[in-house]
Amino acid sequence: MSTKDVIDDTSHIPADLRPVMEALARVGRDLSRTIRRGPLGGSLGEGVGENLGGDQQKALDVMADEAFAEALKDTQVRYYASEEQDDVVELNPGGTLALAIDPLDGSSNIDVNVSIGTIFSIFDAKADDPQGSFLRPADEQRAGGYIIYGPQVYIVVTFGDGVQSYILDPDTCTWKLISTHHKVPEEASEFAINASNYRHWSPAIRAYIDDMIAGETGPRERNFNMRWVASLVAETHRIMSRGGIFLYPGDSRKGYERGRLRMVYECAPIAFLIEQAGGKATDGHDRILSQQADTLHGRTPFVFGSAEKVARVAAYHDLPTEEVDALFGNRGLFRA
Repeated sequence: MSTKDVIDDTSHIPADLRPVMEALARVGRDLSRTIRRGPLGGSLGEGVGENLGGDQQKALDVMADEAFAEALKDTQVRYYASEEQDDVVELNPGGTLALAIDPLDGSSNIDVNVSIGTIFSIFDAKADDPQGSFLRPADEQRAGGYIIYGPQVYIVVTFGDGVQSYILDPDTCTWKLISTHHKVPEEASEFAINASNYRHWSPAIRAYIDDMIAGETGPRERNFNMRWVASLVAETHRIMSRGGIFLYPGDSRKGYERGRLRMVYECAPIAFLIEQAGGKATDGHDRILSQQADTLHGRTPFVFGSAEKVARVAAYHDLPTEEVDALFGNRGLFRA
């Protein structure tokens, strides 16, 4: 299949970014086929090492990273920063773009047939400044998006003018544009957090979750459902589809003070998408897109979803610790 055929309608993609998006779409299409084959395609979930952040690399992590890097060599991507690489790689010395990528998000779910994905972010490259092309304010992104490999395979992307959705047609193996104005639903009764870490959270996060778990008998006066997939792409796609909130706060454990999600590869592009879809994305208090990473693999706490729900988390953080339970847990100033 030729490159020009991989996306059926590129008219909503900025002209200078079309070859990059077509390369991402082509690799995403091929990866989806490999993932569908499961063990028929080899031991995709087998551990093969660790990346710089200490996360175990699976065979599919490395396969995806190599495939994206190879495909992007023929585009205007000069600098390639991958969660699976220790440092920035120069792909095309004459290129004008810098692309950050988590080639295979949620790889712990490979062997259990749960949705996984790819997250990507595009900046204009800074001449002869590989790291500086990525260590910059997140609101300077040209594009941010993800590919989700699930029962249906989607590319969801923003170029700073709304959110576009493409679905992979299994009959033609081409990506079909289905929406140019995707919005996060404002009302939802779902929240996503790893509740096993409750004892390590700050009082503000615990109070926020306690008030939701209390349901209709608590200050929120409504029942909520908890979700946790351990795949950021899957969590994001659910929120883009149904609304709600995702929380990965920092906590008291060594190495988790700033959470575990990486600013450059995960939080910045997802925050860009969510804001363009009418939601909010913060570190629990401050806007993600107003921040920048200090290091290539730097982490940040991450809270995103329906705007009102994210704002409520910030309100809990604004109170002195001794007032959190009194004001919200008992008197319930912020009711549903």
